[in-house]
Amino acid sequence: MFRVGLTGNIGAGKSTVAELFTRWGARVIDADLLAREVVAPGTPYLARIRERWGDEVITPAGALDRAAMRQIAFSDAEARRELEAILHPAILERYNELVEEAQARGDSIVVGAIPLLYESGIESQFDVVVLIYAPLGHRIYRLVSRRGLTEDEARLIAEAQMPAEEKRRRADLIIDNDSDITTLERRAWETWKEIEKMAGAG
Repeated sequence: MFRVGLTGNIGAGKSTVAELFTRWGARVIDADLLAREVVAPGTPYLARIRERWGDEVITPAGALDRAAMRQIAFSDAEARRELEAILHPAILERYNELVEEAQARGDSIVVGAIPLLYESGIESQFDVVVLIYAPLGHRIYRLVSRRGLTEDEARLIAEAQMPAEEKRRRADLIIDNDSDITTLERRAWETWKEIEKMAGAG
């Protein structure tokens, strides 16, 4: 089983490329989806978050108020570290379970779509790391226009991550997302064919 780490700073286009890789035959495990799963209502991790930050981060329906939590986490570095200490072990445990399931199924290429791959220091777990790269201005624009964040919120989140230029120096393969969706798809396809060759599946 060939393990691919797929990463990119927020707004770079990682989710779009993950969807393309899925279409082309990869088994994608998305850490963003796991982050939602581990804090679903009734989970011990949501209970820990509520105990730490109170009802202000819980919706009337009993779910995590992601906007309220994001506001706290990205305006206070210590709060962000506390939140990551709660979430990251839970996400990693679930991720590893899904990798084991993929291996048992005989999946040939498994892609871990992990935003904080380098920040978490887990790049050695992958055979190859693919970075989706976009300049900061492009990323801010996408966060504001597509996700409804204010520019200040978008910049706070972007600044909390390792600089994209540092990740670019460390990545094995890079997909530049500085143009339109057609260009991104073509570049992603070229990278996918390279991954298949590396995995011996092409």
